[in-house]
Amino acid sequence: MFRRRRSEDADRDEFDYDEPEQPAGDPRAEGGPWDAEEPFPALERVDLGSLQVPVGPEHEIQLVMAEQHGAWVTVRYRESEVQIQAFAAARRGALWDDVRGEIAAEVETAGGRTQEIDGSFGIELMAQVPAEPGQPAAGMRLVRFVGVDGPRWFLRGLFTGPAADGGDQAELLEQVLRDVVVVRGEHPVPPREILELRLPPEARQALEEQAAADEENRFGGDLNPFERGPEFTETR
Repeated sequence: MFRRRRSEDADRDEFDYDEPEQPAGDPRAEGGPWDAEEPFPALERVDLGSLQVPVGPEHEIQLVMAEQHGAWVTVRYRESEVQIQAFAAARRGALWDDVRGEIAAEVETAGGRTQEIDGSFGIELMAQVPAEPGQPAAGMRLVRFVGVDGPRWFLRGLFTGPAADGGDQAELLEQVLRDVVVVRGEHPVPPREILELRLPPEARQALEEQAAADEENRFGGDLNPFERGPEFTETR
């Protein structure tokens, strides 16, 4: 979890994040998400590789790694979340129109229904999806998909919880999404492939140190061979 603590907790902050360097010039009036090569507002952001996500005292940031679905960033505020993924795209052409249709088809196949709306990020997709995957009879829940086509990248956001239907929770999460900076990089990546996400160096070091300490405790424990161990009772 990454979260900027309030001022009274500043002395207990686990990681320090510097304000990112930004190109000279003025940010776009209409706002982000931003490309790393263009001017963008200087905010405190956590560097997760292809995504630089603004931190704040009200929301939590989590990097999720899943073998089947790739990696994404979850930003959580109260009962709501937005899941953010960045994909490679061609230099010319947009992905959101095609991706939106594919998502709608998948939702309908799963027993849900969708509707296109004009939202904060342009054309968005509201969807009623089964609360339990593959089980429409278990009830439905509302989710909202947004897409942003950038220079050689595509950003997808999935809003769940009360933020899917607007309100103050949506406002905060939408602002976080607008302040995201996408780092596409110069290396070739096939279109639609997820851009690499990774933990910041401080977090990786902390995890490595914790793993080393756990391994040392595992094999370096001071065991007493005559100490009575736990008792087990077999029940037939």
